[in-house]
Amino acid sequence: MAGTDRGPGGAGPLSVEFGGGRCKDRTCGICRVKAVLCHLLPAERGDLLVKLERPHEARLEFERAAALTPPHARERALLLERAHSSG
Repeated sequence: MAGTDRGPGGAGPLSVEFGGGRCKDRTCGICRVKAVLCHLLPAERGDLLVKLERPHEARLEFERAAALTPPHARERALLLERAHSSG
């Protein structure tokens, strides 16, 4: 089976457990992780901009981070709060 990822010791195809489901390849798992964590970079950028005393840009980054966060996540509300308090 050329091109198939194998598990440890070459015993069968590699599958990844994530979020209650099974992925058939690593790409699927990476996409799921990326979807969960993609808001972190804009949030960190917003923190840096606050420290640099650039509140307008920080607000935009916190709003971007909130937009990338699932609507039901508590973190979304915290990011929007940070956006409004930044300027």
